[in-house]
Amino acid sequence: TEEAILAGIEEVARAHLGWEEPLTPDMRLVEDLRLDSVRLLTLAAEVENRFRVFLDELDEGAIATVGDLVSVIRRKLGG
Repeated sequence: TEEAILAGIEEVARAHLGWEEPLTPDMRLVEDLRLDSVRLLTLAAEVENRFRVFLDELDEGAIATVGDLVSVIRRKLGG
C-alpha cells in the first residue's frame, strides 16, 4: 500500500539520512528534505535496496516529492 511504502521511505530516511520528522507525500526532496546530490543518491540506493526495485534515469527525472517516489515504487512493485 502507499502507506507501507511511505513508512519504508521514512525508515530509510531516518536510518541513512538522519531525518527525524514525519514524511508527507507533498514534501519536496531537495527543498524540504534539504537533500544534495550525494544525499539524493544515498536515498535512491537505499530505497532500491529496501523495496528491491531499480530506479532508472527516467524515474529519477519524474521524482520531485516524496509522493512521486511513492508512486514510482508502487508502479515498480506492480501495484
